[in-house]
Amino acid sequence: MQETQILSTRPQPLPEPPSEGLGRRALVFDACHVGVVLRAVLFVEAVLGVGALFGAASPMEWLARLSLLTGGALPATLAWLVTACSLKTVLQGLPVALQYAAGVALGAASGVYACGMLALVGVATDPPWIASTASGALLSAALVAALVLRARARTPAATTARLSELQSRIRPHFLFNTLNSAIALVRNEPAKAEALLEDLSDLFRHALVEQGESSTLAEEITLARRYLAIEQVRFEQRLRVQWVLDARTDAARLPPLLLQPLVENAVKHGVEPCAQGGKLRVTTELRGSRAVVTITNTVPAADLRTAASTQGHGIALANVRDRLRLLHDVQCDFSAGMHNGLYRVRISLPVRP
Repeated sequence: MQETQILSTRPQPLPEPPSEGLGRRALVFDACHVGVVLRAVLFVEAVLGVGALFGAASPMEWLARLSLLTGGALPATLAWLVTACSLKTVLQGLPVALQYAAGVALGAASGVYACGMLALVGVATDPPWIASTASGALLSAALVAALVLRARARTPAATTARLSELQSRIRPHFLFNTLNSAIALVRNEPAKAEALLEDLSDLFRHALVEQGESSTLAEEITLARRYLAIEQVRFEQRLRVQWVLDARTDAARLPPLLLQPLVENAVKHGVEPCAQGGKLRVTTELRGSRAVVTITNTVPAADLRTAASTQGHGIALANVRDRLRLLHDVQCDFSAGMHNGLYRVRISLPVRP
């Protein structure tokens, strides 16, 4: 028998306060996301658009000024984002105050770069070096503040999700049902009872051990398999599970402890209420550079007629959606609802090399 301990893990250090953890984890310059780049560019363009209104006598003159300013500011903004993303690992070792100062200094340098470009092409006959430097520093300070708020948003979301998953897994009736099933198997099928207790031990180990910021899809699939193996003993033929997995999606990153609650919802709302049981299907598929994860389950006939099944699944869906957006921003897609008579949860996210 493998070395497993039910309801026991090694003592883990208490989580650090968000302010301290942020100082040691360089999420301040986590600008390597399409959503962050898009918002930063739109923010700078909005500021330029307002600035171009001063002194513009007509819409055409305003548009001409905006185009002129964009020609210098847009490359400088992209240079700031690329540099911030490239130096994220280097800057994470610095104290928080120095990280802020580095961001502002980088913005000032970007302002000088923008002004120099306009002067180089002969557009600005009298380059406003000081004004451009100050504007770049000010815009950079605003971008750093936005990135800091984005980084801090991860902490309460992860904490809420962790508490939710702990409560979900350590439900008394789930534990008692599993232990009762193991007791019933001890005499006649000891190997099966041993496997059941090992799966239960692994579930609790994942629930109680501190998780990182993300895990791979392969790890999440393994955890979901263990949960369904436990439920398979209890429901027997009532629970019919089908796995259609694409190994090319295994490296996709997910927030930890995200897939198993979705599978648990499918069992709780689609299989358990139905006397005849139900079917559950989990598929992963690589489409281009994206991994598509789909979880579908049958629903009881009464829920299908009243559309109440969509409400039952909504317990953890908002939390799942928020955690996915914090990790992948606009690069992820999440949907849940009835589809062709089945309840379907669909997740689409990037697969990075």
